[in-house]
Amino acid sequence: MDAFKRRRCLIPADGFYEWKHEGGRKQPVYICMKDHQPFAFAGLWERWAGEEDDFIESCTLLTTEPNELLAQVHNRMPVILDRKDYDLWLDPAVQKVESLKPLLRPYQVDQMTYYPVNLRVNNLRNDDALCVEPLPQSRTPNL
Repeated sequence: MDAFKRRRCLIPADGFYEWKHEGGRKQPVYICMKDHQPFAFAGLWERWAGEEDDFIESCTLLTTEPNELLAQVHNRMPVILDRKDYDLWLDPAVQKVESLKPLLRPYQVDQMTYYPVNLRVNNLRNDDALCVEPLPQSRTPNL
């Protein structure tokens, strides 16, 4: 609870992956904003002593229930903060959980999209533009 009160952060992104179950297999999908603009996840950070008194800094993404779009893919989604809420989320003077809980909601479904991508995202050695290219003839889901 201490990290939630004192060590909140924004984790910038332009998209993220999830794996959708389709016909007995998992199909990776890329999830992003419809306008392809960057956004920020709600995060918490921590600093702790590791072996030999080395300090380790780590962070975590907060999750919530999925919006209507992402419910087709997974049973949760990361908390994506609205830009207007960044200052409140980062304000160290705000320590009441009740003031911040309303921010931990599913993001606006009409702003998001997802599409299937190549299975190459399943290999850590692949870190290039092909990982976010839509598969040929893939369609954006409609609501």
